[in-house]
Amino acid sequence: MTVRSSEVGVMGLSAEERAKFLAEPHIAAVAVDAGPERAPLSVPIWYDYEPGGEVRFLTGADSVKARLIAKAGRLTLLVQRTSPTYRYVSVEGPVTGSGPTLLAELTRIASRYLPVEAVPGYVEGSDLNALVTFRMRPQRWLSADLGVL
Repeated sequence: MTVRSSEVGVMGLSAEERAKFLAEPHIAAVAVDAGPERAPLSVPIWYDYEPGGEVRFLTGADSVKARLIAKAGRLTLLVQRTSPTYRYVSVEGPVTGSGPTLLAELTRIASRYLPVEAVPGYVEGSDLNALVTFRMRPQRWLSADLGVL
């Protein structure tokens, strides 16, 4: 689903535009149900996505985030750009799998966010045994661009 508005300057993104935007290396906020006594957990993550595929991200295997995602079986991911023009894409969908983080996955995701020269040190300093990689299939989409330059 794409958000559309009659307000001047607010435009929904096409399916191609939103997939391309999600594929860019934005910091994402992942939100997951935290149970009846709490609001949803929402925390920032690094992620990887190619249009038409699944969102992949990793986290600490023993983290609260990992436990809640495994229990809920679905999550929402929000990415945004705050510089003109403000744009966002939100995707919600089921967790399609999880497993040990592979060296190639860690390297690929780190390479999206860190300078080239920092990637080897980051990867070498990471404990793959302490990480888990989740996959999510985008099922519902919301998007908007609040103004065109």
